[in-house]
Amino acid sequence: MKPITEFAKSVNVFRFSLGEEFVLEEEGKYFLIDSQLSRYVHKGFFYAGIYLGKVKGGQFFPGFNLLSILAKSGARSVVVDKKAAWLFVCGRDIFAKSILSVNGSSRKDDNVIVLNQKGECLGFGMAIVSLGSHVKPNQTAIKNVFDIGDFLRRER
Repeated sequence: MKPITEFAKSVNVFRFSLGEEFVLEEEGKYFLIDSQLSRYVHKGFFYAGIYLGKVKGGQFFPGFNLLSILAKSGARSVVVDKKAAWLFVCGRDIFAKSILSVNGSSRKDDNVIVLNQKGECLGFGMAIVSLGSHVKPNQTAIKNVFDIGDFLRRER
């Protein structure tokens, strides 16, 4: 559970709990399950409940379900315009002019959840500049770290 709470803190969510009794870890992968499902899950399972993320090489990589939960919990996030949303899903970084709104303060090197105009989670990135400061419109503001298009790009 510690890798999940540490990542939550990195996006400015400090009061966050999924209930430790509902989070299972198997080979570095974390899953959220309910009490009924937990009766059927045994050591060595492949997948159960809702995938939250994994630890690989000592670093935690969140899943989209966790990112969505954190975004709804008041995480540091940005809403981007339609064009930037598409480019972000294609693996591109986000220019300052494409950011429509910022939730929470963001300094350089902070993790930021990226949302489209409908509030759907597209992934997360790292702020390259302080998002509250005077940033040039054509300056890259957020470096893409992980987006929903990643799975499709790996299938090539």
